[in-house]
Amino acid sequence: MPTSPSSSVQQARVAIAARLREMRLDAGLTVESLADRCGWNKSKSSRIENTKTLPSDADIRAWCAACGVEDQAADLIAASRSADSMYVEWRRVHRTGLRRTQEGRVPLYERTRLFRIYCANVIPGILQTESYATALLSAITDFRGAPNDVTEAVAARVARSRVIEEGNHRFGLLVEEDVLRHRMGNAATMRGQLEYLLTVMSLPRVSLGVIPFTADRHMWPVETFSIFDEDQVSVELVSAAVTVTAPSEIALYAKAYAELQRLAVYGPNARTLIREAIRSLR
Repeated sequence: MPTSPSSSVQQARVAIAARLREMRLDAGLTVESLADRCGWNKSKSSRIENTKTLPSDADIRAWCAACGVEDQAADLIAASRSADSMYVEWRRVHRTGLRRTQEGRVPLYERTRLFRIYCANVIPGILQTESYATALLSAITDFRGAPNDVTEAVAARVARSRVIEEGNHRFGLLVEEDVLRHRMGNAATMRGQLEYLLTVMSLPRVSLGVIPFTADRHMWPVETFSIFDEDQVSVELVSAAVTVTAPSEIALYAKAYAELQRLAVYGPNARTLIREAIRSLR
């Protein structure tokens, strides 16, 4: 298995492997005898216990049966699937297009009360205009070779973003000044997007900060991430989406957000940077 960039994933896999090992020991089985009962090489049992191999659903069922605890298989399979979903390759998520990814996050957005989002590369999805989202999702579709359902995906993203004006939510949003200059689509698309930022900044539930080029940095630009209340963090990589649920890691991202927030400017100063970006468009 490729090593995940999040230790949350590894922690979950270690816990599953430890439980399987306990089952084997409780059943009085050696690695060799368990392998015999399961009908596989003993090295496979060792790889599973040492988290070198993530067990399949069938492996877990065979292991539990060999140890005489078939009733525990369902829970372990559920735990294993949950661990596997913490790190999901985009090619797997987008094999049928991008629309389902947009729609799948609606329940998370609706139940979250405090959003803390940091973006170093693009405008946060929740603030994207239809034109900007179309340019971005078209580029993602082409890059990942996903089925083209951009029109439907954009409609789903825009619909999902209505939480910024509806319900009981608060939004802390941070972008690097670079984001204001990275042109997605043409000049008209960027102008419309930047003008929308000026509009949405006036909403009382929205706090939009811009980290200037000139900031004296004590915190480096990091990967794009979103913190949903204190429950989970979503991290976007080029190849995969990572869901962080370990409290210690959530706290680390919250600390990173707070440090980046200290670098940002708000209100009139942020508006000045946005207007400068608009004037730079040709």
